[in-house]
Amino acid sequence: MITRVSKVIVPVTDQQAALEFWTSGMGFELVRDDSYGNERWIEVRPPEQDLLLVLSPRQADETRRAVPDRLPHSDLFFDCADIESTHAELSARGVKFPLPPARQHFGWWALFEDNEGTRYALGEWSDTAFAS
Repeated sequence: MITRVSKVIVPVTDQQAALEFWTSGMGFELVRDDSYGNERWIEVRPPEQDLLLVLSPRQADETRRAVPDRLPHSDLFFDCADIESTHAELSARGVKFPLPPARQHFGWWALFEDNEGTRYALGEWSDTAFAS
């Protein structure tokens, strides 16, 4: 049986710039940076987490999906324990937040963007946010 999801592909235009963003800006750990012929395989992960992000070259015909400004481009949602302190720390590292933290009926929600302008969701979810 399948036991977990271990890797998620994150399409990027510039692998080196993406590596710098995810490690310096987001504080992720570099797990692997290998070359295979003309290809480069880069894996990063959040500290103390198992899930790996694979920073993979975006295909020439692969475009970022068009969504309203209040929504993420990526299907990846990131969690944190304290969204206000996480927002402050990441902002100090130069990470841009087109939508700063705001309390919603489902918990706290924010959007940050990577070095290429791809927006990702950041949330602080609590059991009480979902209680009726």
